[in-house]
Amino acid sequence: MSAVLSTRGLAKRFGSLVVAQDIALALPQGVRYALIGPNGAGKTTLINLITGMLRPDAGRILLGEDDITSLRADARVKRGLARTFQINTLFPHLSALESVALAVCERQGCAGTWWTRLPGYRDAIEEAHGILASLRLAADCYRLTSELAYGRQRLLEIALALATRPKVLLLDEPAAGVPKDESADLFEAISGLASELTVLFIEHDMNIVFRFASRIIVMVGGRILVEGSPEEIARNPEVRTVYLGAERHG
Repeated sequence: MSAVLSTRGLAKRFGSLVVAQDIALALPQGVRYALIGPNGAGKTTLINLITGMLRPDAGRILLGEDDITSLRADARVKRGLARTFQINTLFPHLSALESVALAVCERQGCAGTWWTRLPGYRDAIEEAHGILASLRLAADCYRLTSELAYGRQRLLEIALALATRPKVLLLDEPAAGVPKDESADLFEAISGLASELTVLFIEHDMNIVFRFASRIIVMVGGRILVEGSPEEIARNPEVRTVYLGAERHG
């Protein structure tokens, strides 16, 4: 199966501190990947490199067959690469539907005028409603963002990313700050996303990781230690020693 997103020999350092070294990934279409590792392993750095927030010192990043290593972050979004952040970046005084419709209009190049000709953007509004419904947010579509529970706000941020029509969705700790009893619901919604969408998410809760990931990548010290199925990762002695703890799956 060909990779929809891949990296080859990706490396980054800050002075003498190596934060990414010789990272090679190949993510096929439609797979749900979890990226795990101890604090400081380089997980967010890797996502920042992939999305263009950081420039690598060496290596290449490819979206399908296209080399996107030198593209700006916004150009990567237009090519089909979207992400969310650990801290949400939403419009508190817009409704959920308005926020996503605005993101759809931004993709279509009409965001600057949509307020003055709202009836003319029925298609954008319908698309936005469909995105919200896919994340189980339809009942909240007319509520102000500031009124939504934090877990719902995190889903809304994912909805904004989906409005770009990505091929690959990168989620940097989507459950960060979400009450534990809501995080499973959040990932249930994520797991129901379109089957052709490739998802890579960072998550520290191993119960969530083993429940929702079909593949797991383990990073340690800026390197990829191992990649495998949840069953393979659970049995791997290096992973148990470095990250999960030997007693968890012993």
